[in-house]
Amino acid sequence: MGFFMMPSGWILGLGVMLLASSLTVLAINKHQRDAILQRFHFHRHRRFSGASTPPRSLSMSKESSASCTNLDYVTAFPPSRRCVLQELAEKAVEVQSRLPAGVEPSPEFLVKNILPTTRAYCLDNETPKYTPTGFSTAEIKAMGDFPAYDILSGVPLPEPYENFDPAKALPRPYRPFRWAYHQTMSLTKMEPNWWLEIENTYVERVKQRQELFREHGIKVLDYLPGSELACKELMEMCLQFYCARYPTYFSLSPDKKIFHNILLGTKTEIKRFHPLHILLNNVPEDFAVVLRNEEDGMYYFRAGVICSSLGWNVSTKIGMQLKEIHKPIPDYKEKMSFSMDRYFNKMPTNAPIQRGSWGLEVDTPLFMPPGHPHEKLREFQKPDLTIDECYLRVDWQTLRRLPLSGGIVFNFKALFTPVKEFRDEPYIPALLLKILKEGKKNLMEYKNTWHVEHVCLPEIEEYAKEQVANGIVKPEHEGEEEWEVATLPESPYFPGWEEKWHRQQGF
Repeated sequence: MGFFMMPSGWILGLGVMLLASSLTVLAINKHQRDAILQRFHFHRHRRFSGASTPPRSLSMSKESSASCTNLDYVTAFPPSRRCVLQELAEKAVEVQSRLPAGVEPSPEFLVKNILPTTRAYCLDNETPKYTPTGFSTAEIKAMGDFPAYDILSGVPLPEPYENFDPAKALPRPYRPFRWAYHQTMSLTKMEPNWWLEIENTYVERVKQRQELFREHGIKVLDYLPGSELACKELMEMCLQFYCARYPTYFSLSPDKKIFHNILLGTKTEIKRFHPLHILLNNVPEDFAVVLRNEEDGMYYFRAGVICSSLGWNVSTKIGMQLKEIHKPIPDYKEKMSFSMDRYFNKMPTNAPIQRGSWGLEVDTPLFMPPGHPHEKLREFQKPDLTIDECYLRVDWQTLRRLPLSGGIVFNFKALFTPVKEFRDEPYIPALLLKILKEGKKNLMEYKNTWHVEHVCLPEIEEYAKEQVANGIVKPEHEGEEEWEVATLPESPYFPGWEEKWHRQQGF
């Protein structure tokens, strides 16, 4: 469990951008390139991050909380991204204003000239301000709309999705079950091609989210002063991603002012709407933006569009610091708080991560704020509940730092799978059964699967026995009587998942 608090307990979460190169970067002649390089004047003396993408399996550091007092968050900043200015200038199409010359800003300089995230600001201010990743407001303004975010972030653009059929597309079958089951973020590196994932529920889900906003307003979408740059940046990255990943169905006009959505049959004039409203109307994923506070260096939830929260909503969390948001999560303060703060402080832009949170539900509740009628179903075991009504809910989450604003974005989406699907998925029934029966008490109570266990446990147990009898589940080593339950090497999937996934989509 981890990041904002989801049904089974995350916090907001913890791929996919490729606009055709003609939309983001065009070749320019030597004279133009030299002129732009002068405008993007910078020095290379300050050390910048050379961090590569993290390994497949990641974990937070286990430093003692006592060392927290030795870390000065106010003067600590994420790795600078100014190293890409030259490459960006060489490929830029438009530069709208001349940039002032200046050296790479030192931490002390950034502290005094940091762009605020607690109040509104204007990029046109005569005195440039700087973001945590080292860019000045003048430089950001000169980059214009939809700059090359692959260069800025160090995360490659996605490949076009071949064989994509919006009528048949299914999400990958995430089964993020682990044993031994204990409190950990369970992080892996994000797959750039799958940052945002479209499935056959796309049109229906967008309409559902629009209706939730009409009904609940700021409980599902809100933004605070100081989040302007981050929201625009996030929206542009998402639209670039859609255009690159699904070029048949999404495109930007040549002047980048209109977004064309073939799946919905809409054209969006980008400047007419707040960036989060553009996301609400086109991208059926949830986003939560946390920004570095200029006064204490800690990260606070400042903007979000979240339509799939269970037991909370945007209004109950916006403005809070990470530790405040995670307060209800078992073991968070003791085992994870300091590591999370330190991780957020140092996270580079070129190392996005992903993880999954899960729970078992009656039916498929998407949005369940406090007091929602569906909450009552978690308080008792429905006598006539059937296995057909039981679903696995996975909140698949990614976490990445925005390159310009330095904000960190959680994005996640709720995916529902009938529990009956586990029957032919090797090892999954036995693994889930182990967690439900022997998982740490306080974590399982927080996950709150009790209300369906009277139906799910016996059914899953039968699946597990059936797989052993049919030879689907085998001991790991010769001579052993049974498989020793453990996290699968294919996690968060299962053996043969791709074959099943392809078969269900008809290819």
